Amino acid sequence: MEQAILVGLVTPSQPEDRTREYLDELAFLADTSDIKPVKRFMQKADMPNTNTYVGEGKLAEIKAYIDEHKEETDLVIFDDELSPRQLRNIEKALNIRIMDRTILILEIFVRRAQTSYAKTQVEMAQLQYMLPRLTRMWSHLDRQRGGGVTGRGMGETQIEADKRIIKSRIALLKEDLKKIDRQMATQRQNRGKLVRVALVGYTNVGKSTIMNLLSKSEVFAENKLFATLDTTVRKVTIGNLPFLLSDTVGFIRKLPHHLIESFKSTLDEVREADLLIHVVDISHPNFEEQYEVVCQTLKDITGTEKPSILLFNKIDAFTYTPKDADDLSPMRRENYSLDDLKKTWMGRMHENCLFISARQKENIESLKKLMYDKIKAIHIERYPYNDFLFQYADEAE
Repeated sequence: MEQAILVGLVTPSQPEDRTREYLDELAFLADTSDIKPVKRFMQKADMPNTNTYVGEGKLAEIKAYIDEHKEETDLVIFDDELSPRQLRNIEKALNIRIMDRTILILEIFVRRAQTSYAKTQVEMAQLQYMLPRLTRMWSHLDRQRGGGVTGRGMGETQIEADKRIIKSRIALLKEDLKKIDRQMATQRQNRGKLVRVALVGYTNVGKSTIMNLLSKSEVFAENKLFATLDTTVRKVTIGNLPFLLSDTVGFIRKLPHHLIESFKSTLDEVREADLLIHVVDISHPNFEEQYEVVCQTLKDITGTEKPSILLFNKIDAFTYTPKDADDLSPMRRENYSLDDLKKTWMGRMHENCLFISARQKENIESLKKLMYDKIKAIHIERYPYNDFLFQYADEAE
């Protein structure tokens, strides 16, 4: 297993506690990619250095650590997307392999992609990321340039050739994705008029586990980020009411925009859903920020608000630290009990908010009842003449 140093910035818009939490997530991403984090560096700055992300002093400190622990360090991972210039300068200064959050996420997607469609999506995102960064790959040939100011050496020629190859490949992949998009759109149209429900949420919040419980299927689920890439759609029946349930790829903060574009069809399941079930991991220390990240991403995708159920999962893993009676400091997130949280903004959502444990199957029947009522209302609004059938079925029960 490779070993890595993690690097993050503390800025006016990103305080130290948040940076630490982001580095925790970066460590989880690294672990998902079979990379072991061995050391962390943080620096306070007004903004990232345009040349080296961190300042010269911090870069020298990282270099000193690498020189002292050569056998224990294989690469350095930065918690933001690095520009081609930053990437080139950092590699030159540290003389070690460099990754940023974007390429780490892309590598995880490469490992997770199972179907030809997912593999095509990921390859296109990789090539789009790689295209502006080709120069650094051929910098060792710079000295071979000749012929004056306008002369073109071997390195420059190779870069241009590679760019043409990559652009051609991207164009081909886009055409392939368009064909698959049309096929998937046709498949969605052929599903009939059943109500569509989509599970959405931050990565690793338990969507696939919930999918398995509701559909009685065996969708792959594990405690890793992005365990699910391909959208899974199942026909589910609760009571006398059939509907379509889809499990979508998880969102994450700082999600590479290349991936958002590449996974357009996955997001189409969200756009075309009649009801969203927004799953939140309430045991996570910063679940409210994750909730906001998903809400903003959904707003960007759909452009409108859709009927939704806010589902707080993992209540079995929820923990808190009560404040001492003589502690006069302001209440923090970790001081609130689950009952306290239910009385905050969550309580104002009334029947649109539910707390469950998918792993322990706690409150699953309440979830089914809530889903049944919501889906039934959507179905009756769409097909008013079916109302008497539901009334008859409900009376029979």
